[in-house]
Amino acid sequence: MLTRERRSDYSSKLYEQACRVIPGGVNSAVRNLMPPLVIKRAEGATLWDADGNEYLDFHGAFGPPLLGHNHPGVRRRVIEALQDGWLPGVGVTELEIQVARKITQHVPSAEKVLLCNTGSEATLHALRVARAVTGRKKIIKFQGCYHGVHDYVLRNVASPADRVGKLDPGSAGMLPEALENTLVCEFNHFEQVETTLHEQRGQVAAIIIEPLAHNVGCILPRPGFLEGLRQLCTAHGAILIFDEVITGFRHHLGGYQKICGVMPDLTTLAKAMANGFPLAAVCGKAEIMDHFNTRPGGDTFFGGTFNGNAVGCAAALATLETLEREPVHEYLFQLGERVRKGLTEIHKRLGIPATVAGFGSIFTTYFMEGPIESYSDLLRNDAGLFVDYRRRLLDRGIFEMPANLKRCHLSFAHTEEHIDRLLEASEEVLKEIVRRP
Repeated sequence: MLTRERRSDYSSKLYEQACRVIPGGVNSAVRNLMPPLVIKRAEGATLWDADGNEYLDFHGAFGPPLLGHNHPGVRRRVIEALQDGWLPGVGVTELEIQVARKITQHVPSAEKVLLCNTGSEATLHALRVARAVTGRKKIIKFQGCYHGVHDYVLRNVASPADRVGKLDPGSAGMLPEALENTLVCEFNHFEQVETTLHEQRGQVAAIIIEPLAHNVGCILPRPGFLEGLRQLCTAHGAILIFDEVITGFRHHLGGYQKICGVMPDLTTLAKAMANGFPLAAVCGKAEIMDHFNTRPGGDTFFGGTFNGNAVGCAAALATLETLEREPVHEYLFQLGERVRKGLTEIHKRLGIPATVAGFGSIFTTYFMEGPIESYSDLLRNDAGLFVDYRRRLLDRGIFEMPANLKRCHLSFAHTEEHIDRLLEASEEVLKEIVRRP
């Protein structure tokens, strides 16, 4: 048996202290889970909590540490950058120029680049400049896709069944005007997008999409879907935005757009770009990017005190240079195939209805039979079993985020032995759930 007693006394005390000074005890809503965790250290593919419990990490902080936690090469470059000061706050630094060059070198749509700190900032700026360029108010997003915390896009994300196809704001306090101007279609439903653009002719500024729907695990685009969106945007004068905050650099140095061959007008990047340090970017066609008022005469505001800071830029350079030099993606695609194949065989052997989805270094087990082509399909997922399975893995020292539909990430620090350990623990947990010897 892989089950072991998990110590929690000190972590529980610290969590109680956190709750006294931090609402809910965490600084991001999705981090609040049961049992609560207080993390002390992260290294490679491993986490340690405040009580010294060790966890093999397949969550990966929602995706940033592509090379593994606390990667020595990234850490070294950050320390070197700090020696020269990390925030001059005026002009530009050589580090910023180098990062922008790397992005334009690798990402097909990136003619010019602006750096910020979070994916939410990047998508906000991308949508604002799309409205400025087109003079239009409305945008189209897709049910289940997440593009950040701002009012422009925080609707119809993890919707309950009775809110799919209806207005489903993600928070109290959102502006009704923002909600009304954000239209929602189903992922992979090309005809629905086509109809919406026809009904809203001349009013849609942009379509924003995760080219792989990773916020809900992994929904792959149907053949021709992304190509069709490109054609529709061109025909209707709308801006096509690929939100590659998750897919950018995780699946390819050029992002998923390099893999699928579809050229968006704008791209947003973050997460894996700096291997865990805060850095994000919005990039795209020069004629659009030149609307930002970082260029004299630009009409669209772009600012941020911490934009282009040395820490994030140094981390990004170290990460991107490693991706250029090492066979990171080839290795991760092989590991991803190994884990998806292994999990599928376990479910089949035990007779458990399940679909193991994923792409490259990302995998998710849905407790339902396929096909899975849109968010509505995922309403059939057994959410209770999904969370129970992951909580039982936690007791065996395996951490996958115990929240419905959340994806798992592999890093360059994971090994085949780690995969074998996950598969062994998964089979043990699933046998326990179905009560089989």
